Amino acid sequence: MVPQNNNVFPTLTIDENLQMGAYQKPKMYKERLAFVTDLFPELGKRLKQRAGSLSGGERQMVAMSRALMMDPTVLLLDEPSAGLSPVRQDETFINVAQINRAGVSVMIVEQNARRALQICDRGYVLDQGKDAYEGRGRELMNDPKVIELYLGTLAADQEKAKAAPQP
Repeated sequence: MVPQNNNVFPTLTIDENLQMGAYQKPKMYKERLAFVTDLFPELGKRLKQRAGSLSGGERQMVAMSRALMMDPTVLLLDEPSAGLSPVRQDETFINVAQINRAGVSVMIVEQNARRALQICDRGYVLDQGKDAYEGRGRELMNDPKVIELYLGTLAADQEKAKAAPQP
């Protein structure tokens, strides 16, 4: 699990944070370190840097990497894009998709529903804690009721304009 806030040990280095993630499977450390530094190459170059000195997006990479050190079959992410710049949000969703392609099932709780639905196989839209809509991510993104109630028609119009052929 990767919590939304306070998701790294700030006084520890990146490497020490990753070691904390592998504490139950120390024999897998090198193999898992290779996996996460392949996924996040910038972390591999900065393993001795204190996690507290990182930006929000970099901390998110460390937090996801620490969770991946246990070689999970399911990864739960709580608001992975919260507080990140638009560029870092894009990178985060790309990374989540890569993690999923590597064979890890990912469950995301995310307020940026449009971005989450773009990368998910299956989506669930909750309304006051109840399952209001469910389906494939792309289907939900195009469902008129979901757009009207949860995604907003302005954003949907912008998406259509982007997808339309340019003269």
